[in-house]
Amino acid sequence: MDLFALPPVAAVLGGAYHALMSLTHLLEPAFGVAAAAAAVVAVTLAVRAALIPVGVSQARAERTRVRLAPRIAELQRRHRRDPEALQRATMQLYADEGTTPLAGCLPMLMQAPVVGAVYAVFVHAEIAGGANALLGHTLFGVPLGTSLAGVLSGGAPGVAAVVVLSGLVLAVALVGELSRRAALPGGPLAVPSVTPPAGAPGVQRALGALQFVTAAVACVVPLAAGLYLLVTVVWTLVQRVLLRRRFPLQPEGGVRPALP
Repeated sequence: MDLFALPPVAAVLGGAYHALMSLTHLLEPAFGVAAAAAAVVAVTLAVRAALIPVGVSQARAERTRVRLAPRIAELQRRHRRDPEALQRATMQLYADEGTTPLAGCLPMLMQAPVVGAVYAVFVHAEIAGGANALLGHTLFGVPLGTSLAGVLSGGAPGVAAVVVLSGLVLAVALVGELSRRAALPGGPLAVPSVTPPAGAPGVQRALGALQFVTAAVACVVPLAAGLYLLVTVVWTLVQRVLLRRRFPLQPEGGVRPALP
């Protein structure tokens, strides 16, 4: 079953296609053959700008979690033999503070439909009953519907395609490495060691590996979706550094006495 053949999904896909085509035509005088790529970048910037208030909420939530870390550690000590009691006490603590452990996940959830739409637009040869004109647009001579995995598995790849697509993937990986280093102790995004989840070396390694998942995804998605991912990870890193300066993490001094 083709999910994109369902009327509601097809309507969304058609709307995204026509919106990108309109923006592409608008940008053609300034960007020429790269107008479609510029349209994807413009959409990415617009989405990220719209999510700035959500990013601020995410930074505040992170600061709250760090501030509450000593109290959560105390709850873990008290209820180490009763996971259900620990869960209830932890949720009650977050409720009393007006937040939740999942606060800050909204930016990723809100972006998923947009990057999904960009991906779908550039993998369909036909959209809304006609040929997909966006597939004829290029960036540095490489069609926006081309992926690195597709080029490498398709026989003799063109040099330009390999260079452009590999460069994009490497750029995404570089931003991932910068993000990983920024989160190390002493970095601008480091979390105080008093925070229980960040104290385990295994968790730290897992979080570091997650920074490169986006680079792996960039290998298989079309060039247009890779552009979206690159702009997103750069924006995210810069925004997080700026918001951390605005909302520094300050854990409560020491672990509180046992809660009643």
